[in-house]
Amino acid sequence: MEGEGDKWQQCSEDVALNIPLIAEHEGSQISGNNPSNNVTTSFLKTCFNGLNALSGVGILSVPYALASGGWLSLALLFCIAAAAFYSGILMKRCMEKNSNIKTYPDIGELAFGKIGRLIVSISMYTELYLVSIGFLILEGDNLSNLFPIEEFQVFGLSIGAKKFFVILVAVIILPTIWLDNLSLLSYVSASGVFASGVIILSISWTAAFDGIGVHQKGDIVNWSGIPTAVSLYAFCYCAHPVFPTLYNSMRNKHQFSNVLIVCFILTTAGYASMAIIGYLMFGSKVDSQITLNLPLNKISSRIAIYTTLVNPISKFALMATPITNALKDLLPRTYKNNRVTNMFVSTVLVISTVIVALVVPFFGSLMSLVGAFLSVTASILLPCLCYLRISGSYMKFEFETVTIVVIIFVAIAVGISGTYTSVVEIVQNL
Repeated sequence: MEGEGDKWQQCSEDVALNIPLIAEHEGSQISGNNPSNNVTTSFLKTCFNGLNALSGVGILSVPYALASGGWLSLALLFCIAAAAFYSGILMKRCMEKNSNIKTYPDIGELAFGKIGRLIVSISMYTELYLVSIGFLILEGDNLSNLFPIEEFQVFGLSIGAKKFFVILVAVIILPTIWLDNLSLLSYVSASGVFASGVIILSISWTAAFDGIGVHQKGDIVNWSGIPTAVSLYAFCYCAHPVFPTLYNSMRNKHQFSNVLIVCFILTTAGYASMAIIGYLMFGSKVDSQITLNLPLNKISSRIAIYTTLVNPISKFALMATPITNALKDLLPRTYKNNRVTNMFVSTVLVISTVIVALVVPFFGSLMSLVGAFLSVTASILLPCLCYLRISGSYMKFEFETVTIVVIIFVAIAVGISGTYTSVVEIVQNL
């Protein structure tokens, strides 16, 4: 799919090879707390963290998703949002069943034993790791376009503009990874939420007052582009691996349902608004990132582009927190609560994402594959399956059980069709 290389692009098969070590380690069983879980967070701060996890760079691609599927595909955005919200509620119910559940893999283990933990771990940590890598790629691509610099040599290695900015952004992000409680991290998240609002307002201003207008009519439906649209919409709601971390950080865990309501309503409203405005502005010619269509000679456009660079920086730590917590659980007990050791683990994680971002040559083509396969699996399919098993409702023929089963089959269909389409596009672009 042309243009996807400008997005948060992600792939890495090497990460999955290390997941079984995390899943099978005896210290990763349903027990023990992470340092971040011992700090209570208020309702408002949890909302900021949730909004930051759900919103972000995905807001740049929804106009392209709408252009791929046509106006009727907008209904799919709301359907996916509703399914993702409901699966989030199901995750909360699973956590209420056992107070020892601290992470998403814990839910998988409670439902299906070690196999469940392994499957959830592979899906969760791979997705979060790839998203984190994609953030670095996004920053490198945009900054190198804005500030082209000459290639230079460092210890015999050639460093181009893109590589330089990937490394620079990683250095800027690193201190946010060292924050080991979500109460402090909420202030970083607030900047990401604010950035999303600024992007929407800036692009709206560009449309209304800077001469572009909203004159494009677009297509009613484009059936061939529906799988791509669904994949991109699903990627917008890939924050479920973070939900257990947010839930356990809350001072009043009973309010988590209200947190989900606030977060999903606001983010879906933002996604829908941006999709409509962007499609009306540029029609079928909208790029994979709407900022690539904006005229650089307009102040409002520059504000939107520069603000876009804030989102990945603000979201990286929140996406990486479950991974760092899992890695810390692998440490001997004498080192688990050691501040220096925790900082070292976080630093190694960031360095690994930088290496993959610099080495792997084709991230963009796999973006839709990640959205169709990992996002649908981690955010919709697995929460539904785990809840049916943990609650025992799979043995009852009730309305809710039928609803969950329907969601499962639809998620499987979406995952298969989206994955097939993505693989075909990858093969064509090789």
